[in-house]
Amino acid sequence: MQVRAAFFALLVSAAAMCFNACSACNIQPSNPQQVREKTAEATAELKENAKAVAQGIHEGLARPTPDKPLNINNASKAQLMSLPGIDDATADRIINGRPYSSEHELLEKRIVSRQQYNQVADSITVKR
Repeated sequence: MQVRAAFFALLVSAAAMCFNACSACNIQPSNPQQVREKTAEATAELKENAKAVAQGIHEGLARPTPDKPLNINNASKAQLMSLPGIDDATADRIINGRPYSSEHELLEKRIVSRQQYNQVADSITVKR
C-alpha cells in the first residue's frame, strides 16, 4: 500500500515537472540564466506540491477504517475530528462522555446525532 502511494506521489511530481517544463517553452530563445531561473522556480513549486502530496498520503493512511477502527475511549481530539461529521464541539462531547461500554452509547447519551453516528459507526470501536 505504501509503495503504491509513493509511486503515485512520484507520478504526480513527474507530471507537474513535465507540465512546468512544457509551459516554460516559448518561441523566444532563452539565455542560460533565464533557463536556470525558470528551472529553479519550477523546482520550488514542485517541492511544495510534493510536500502536500506526502502529507495527504500520511493523513489518508492514518484515518480510521472498518479494518482499523478508532477506539473512542482513548482517541485524541484530533483523531476524533478526523472522523467524518465530527467537529470540535462533538469531539469534546465524546471525550467528556468517557468511558463507553459500547459504541451505541454515543446515541444513548445523545453525544452525537443519528446522522453523525451513521457516518462513523463502521470506523469506531470501544475497548477498555
